[in-house]
Amino acid sequence: MEFTGVYHKTSEQMSYPLDEDRLIVNIKTGYDVKQVFIHYGDPYEAGILGGKERWTGKREEIIYKKRLPYQIWWTTTLLPAYKRCKYYFELRTEEEVWYYFEDGFLTEEQLQMDGRMQQCFIVPWMNPADINRTPAWVNDTIWYQIFPDRFCNGTPEKNGNDITPWRNHGTVTNQEKFGGNLEGIRQRLSYLQNLGITGIYLNPIMEAESNHKYDTTDYTKIDPSFGDEETMRMLCKEAHEKGIRIMVDAVFNHCGRKFAPWLDVLEHGKDSCYADWFMVEDWEQIGKRADTRDRRFYSFAFADTMPKLNTNKEEVIEYFCKVCEEWIRKFDIDGIRFDVGNEVSHRFLKRMREHLKTIKPDIYLLGEIWHDASQWLQGDEYDSVMNYPLLSGIHDFFIDKTMKKEEFEYMVNRCYTMYMQQNNDVLFNLLDSHDTERLMNRFHDLDKFYQQLAILFTLPGSPCIYYGTEIAMEGDHDPDCRRCMPWSEIESKEHQEKIAMMRKLIMLRRNEKMCRSPHFHFPDTYENDRCVEYIKLDEEGNQIEVLLNASEEKVKVKGNGKILFAREFDGEILGVNGTLIRKI
Repeated sequence: MEFTGVYHKTSEQMSYPLDEDRLIVNIKTGYDVKQVFIHYGDPYEAGILGGKERWTGKREEIIYKKRLPYQIWWTTTLLPAYKRCKYYFELRTEEEVWYYFEDGFLTEEQLQMDGRMQQCFIVPWMNPADINRTPAWVNDTIWYQIFPDRFCNGTPEKNGNDITPWRNHGTVTNQEKFGGNLEGIRQRLSYLQNLGITGIYLNPIMEAESNHKYDTTDYTKIDPSFGDEETMRMLCKEAHEKGIRIMVDAVFNHCGRKFAPWLDVLEHGKDSCYADWFMVEDWEQIGKRADTRDRRFYSFAFADTMPKLNTNKEEVIEYFCKVCEEWIRKFDIDGIRFDVGNEVSHRFLKRMREHLKTIKPDIYLLGEIWHDASQWLQGDEYDSVMNYPLLSGIHDFFIDKTMKKEEFEYMVNRCYTMYMQQNNDVLFNLLDSHDTERLMNRFHDLDKFYQQLAILFTLPGSPCIYYGTEIAMEGDHDPDCRRCMPWSEIESKEHQEKIAMMRKLIMLRRNEKMCRSPHFHFPDTYENDRCVEYIKLDEEGNQIEVLLNASEEKVKVKGNGKILFAREFDGEILGVNGTLIRKI
């Protein structure tokens, strides 16, 4: 047996309670392992530990598995009657049987050896307070990300000289301000409701110098260019009346150069009462205007306009806990997205979560993390993260024609074996954002565009589309991905056809429980090595099939089913870059 391929530990995403009753256990093995059994039971079933008891446990086969590039991920769900569990694994290859314990592998003879101490895996107690809990509503939510300055200007009559005329086409820069505001978003709530949107993610709306507002000046004030507190309250209230949740952006890793504590530090240096709110190494050079590669102080990236906050500091933690509490109490927001969420301290996040969940237990706490975020998703920090690994994996498969369907399967399985199921259920899935090139810009091909959206709306998690994606807006990398929404052209036949297509995908996600389910597998029905097929199923066994022809050849579709969504499909043949979603 390939012993190096076997791995399990009773922590993180490998062994954890899904809720008060269910314990999920995962194990990795090499491909040579053909069967896995788990022997499990209560630790005290045969007596008190350390006595002369001979513990055996119940034997049960683990049948659910996901393929990874070099390993298989086996999953089972146990129901420990007394909230405790003791277990070991039985691994079977075609020729061997090994028993896997916490301290290694045993043969059958060693397993049966009288008097041998067996170091089983132990889950000592499924404490309700320690269970990773995420807000259930998020799995049912379809998000719409809005970059406020570019979405809609609801008060054009108030435009000042600093406002650039709205531009329906062409590139934009980070220096231009187009006057998009909260009133504009409020006026378009019915449009979003008709599209099927049930959640809005707002890029920063607090007072800041730039148009992107990631350089906060005052965390307690709505930026005047966007409106005021009353407008924000009205937006949230009317959105809630239409069944739309609101998530705001929180920039707590760094502030702007005009944030009052930073101004005080610039004035008084190390004698400032805010000196330890920031991370300064060279007090003599703190006022220098240049990038921060000299480490005179730490900042976001190397931007001297965004000094890094010391989120280890008690006063900083208390200040931002109060800021978020006020956002909830004033506006009744439903979620907070933490910018640069992997750089703020764990201590900060643990305190923040405890504080905010006391005020609003089902608030959604989302981290902006672009890599494996396991250490932030143990149940005491974020509820979930932006699923950039899935975004990049989907993109790479479509751009790299050498990748086969198996590699797409491995990529998806990797994304959904990194975290606990409760986190997977509320992953923030996206294909583009204000930080990336727009989806349509990558291929300039509507068929490939809708293929990727079909994936977004049928995988576990909570899908998000970036404003304008419903009309296949184009835009290069930041800042060009932040173009103006062309409202004066929205009623055109071309735009309305695309909006109808997007609404069809959104309503498919909302109406079909299988789309939202965490359960999926990849059958190998088609010989074509770039024809991706996966099955989504719910708890009752209802199934949908997603078929994506990413090859250069037509594919004859096998079997029958009720068509839920299709492109380049004539009833028998799925064309090049074609998409088919059907009930089977």
